[in-house]
Amino acid sequence: MRHFIFVNDRKRFIEKKPIAIFRGKVRGTICGKVGDKEVRMEFMRKFFGSDICDAGDVSRDAELPPEWHREKMTINEHLDYMFIMALEGNDVASNLKWVMSSNSLAVTPRPVYETWFMEGLLEPGVHYVEVKPDFSDLEEKMRYYASHPDEAQKIIDNAHRYVDQFRDKEREDIISLLVLDKYFKMTGQR
Repeated sequence: MRHFIFVNDRKRFIEKKPIAIFRGKVRGTICGKVGDKEVRMEFMRKFFGSDICDAGDVSRDAELPPEWHREKMTINEHLDYMFIMALEGNDVASNLKWVMSSNSLAVTPRPVYETWFMEGLLEPGVHYVEVKPDFSDLEEKMRYYASHPDEAQKIIDNAHRYVDQFRDKEREDIISLLVLDKYFKMTGQR
């Protein structure tokens, strides 16, 4: 359920700090083996301590530079920022759904993982701000949308419309049951 949290953000985009925020674990356990979450590691190497990003690792992993450690932030604290990084780790960026329901811009390289949220249907520049996998265009994209709040608002509005389809619990329950029914039929279990 932590993946399907939505927010009611009352702060307008133009009222927020014009910097990006990232809090997350940079290393994690994947298939029982501890390793780097490469996208997040790349981001931290480039933007920890920069003027345009408030970036921090919330773990206490001894393998990481100790200065990278930051305390966790609440979702409401994230909502003070124009740009919220939604970076895949072991799999999907679990914050993407609530970020897209906020009045901040979701910023991410093109999603690789596909879940119930149908990330493959998300369009860059329509539902989120796409940055290159090496983040070389992050500052340019942030400057652009901070100085073009009307265009940022269009993306935010489209993101809200996309998220709205998942807010209808009755509809979601019906779809879930239909998917299970189809699965049982296709696997000969019904």
